[in-house]
Amino acid sequence: MDVRISPSWKNYLSEEFNKPYFQQLAEFVRNEYARYTIYPPGKEIFSAFDLCSFEDTRVVILGQDPYHGPGQAHGLCFSVRPGINPPPSLKNIYKELKSDLGKDISESGDLRYWAKQGVLLLNATLTVRANQAGSHQNRGWETFTDSVIQMLSARKENIVFILWGAYAQKKEVLINSDKHCIIKSPHPSPFSAASGFFGSKPFSRANTYLLEKGLPGIEW
Repeated sequence: MDVRISPSWKNYLSEEFNKPYFQQLAEFVRNEYARYTIYPPGKEIFSAFDLCSFEDTRVVILGQDPYHGPGQAHGLCFSVRPGINPPPSLKNIYKELKSDLGKDISESGDLRYWAKQGVLLLNATLTVRANQAGSHQNRGWETFTDSVIQMLSARKENIVFILWGAYAQKKEVLINSDKHCIIKSPHPSPFSAASGFFGSKPFSRANTYLLEKGLPGIEW
């Protein structure tokens, strides 16, 4: 089936798009957009891939679900579109970034500048009904995004996988730790950030690894 995603990823994912589960998922998603308010807008479902090519991917940050409030989600985990206040988890990410690297806390929650440097901001589920968190879970998206993680692990080397929280850490089994760097901590949510996310220094640790491998660091 023809999926509107960047050619870089299409070369690697075309077989996945033709599997029965993905065709059923696509039909479900089409029906949901026809009947309900769904986030992100349809043209932004694959923004994480469109902004960060397969070839350029150096860091993967895993989220769970798109934001389900009006105007927030635009296809990148933890990121919100320009003009939307950063949600609590992202505010805590910025606090840790300041603590780790001394970066001023941004008033913008738009993380596209990370994506354009090779950071794949990947949610496990790529769509959601308005105001209904988790409403598109267990429909096939997780099978798709798991296959993306496995493919990156198998076909590339020296990627930094940043796994925040228990849900993301379940994906560790998909990653070859002999070829890649895995950075784990509690989730940046206000409910867990003080339990070990603050002070975990994921940004400097990621850059240290990349530089050791002869790759450019990320301008976080």
